[in-house]
Amino acid sequence: MSIDIGKLTRSIKKLINIDFIAPFTVGVAILFLWDILVRVTNTPPYILPTPILVFQTLITDWNELFPSLLITLQITIAAFISAAISGLLIAILFAQSRWIERSFFPYAVILQTTPIIAIAPLIIIWLRNNTFAALVVCAWIVAFFPIVSNTTIGLKSTDKNLVNLFQLYKASPWQTLIHLRLPGAMPYFLGSLKISGGLSLIGAIVAEFVAGTGGAKAGIAYQILISSYNLQIPRMFAALLMTTGLGVVIFVGLSAISSFILGKWHESAVNHEN
Repeated sequence: MSIDIGKLTRSIKKLINIDFIAPFTVGVAILFLWDILVRVTNTPPYILPTPILVFQTLITDWNELFPSLLITLQITIAAFISAAISGLLIAILFAQSRWIERSFFPYAVILQTTPIIAIAPLIIIWLRNNTFAALVVCAWIVAFFPIVSNTTIGLKSTDKNLVNLFQLYKASPWQTLIHLRLPGAMPYFLGSLKISGGLSLIGAIVAEFVAGTGGAKAGIAYQILISSYNLQIPRMFAALLMTTGLGVVIFVGLSAISSFILGKWHESAVNHEN
């Protein structure tokens, strides 16, 4: 089997480019300075551990931390999917009727601006028989608004000339929505998903902090709390590192999905490829 050396070289250059090298270099520099700061100031590990100690703790406590991270991931995925579906449907409803949008959009804003940490205890009390559902609802509230807002703007930003063309050919409102407005709003919708993916994780973490659930079904937030209470700071940093890594994976995954869907037809994808 022959190997296309030129194609392989281009793939390697595409993988190792400034988009990867620059943040990697900055990250290594931050870890290096962090390690030097701790050693020079003789800071005890219960205040600020060294990066090496954090990674060692991550390895030794992996069997306890990783299952908790999976619990948080389940909540995040459930909240994200719920926010994506409900946000898209409500945005379509808003775009189809200006009266509905003016009547209900302010309440979506109110829901977004209400601190989740203030209403999470109430939600947990109301759904006390199903803690998982309560945590999903809290995370959904955090992730819901960006999808509604951005997708509504996208649906309403359709070129007027194209809308007139569809009307000229006597297309129904739903035909115009499916074949014109939705494809045109796809970049807005996918962009909002990248925002809401991280917000779903944040909402899940905050809800877990408020719920304080422990035991076998405890999320990663419970591990962070327990570690901080017991002054197991390296373990707390390890849990934070796992949470941050999960957020990065979510964003990168959604970015890859966005690039795949947009392909070569949208300017954002074309410019990114160039």
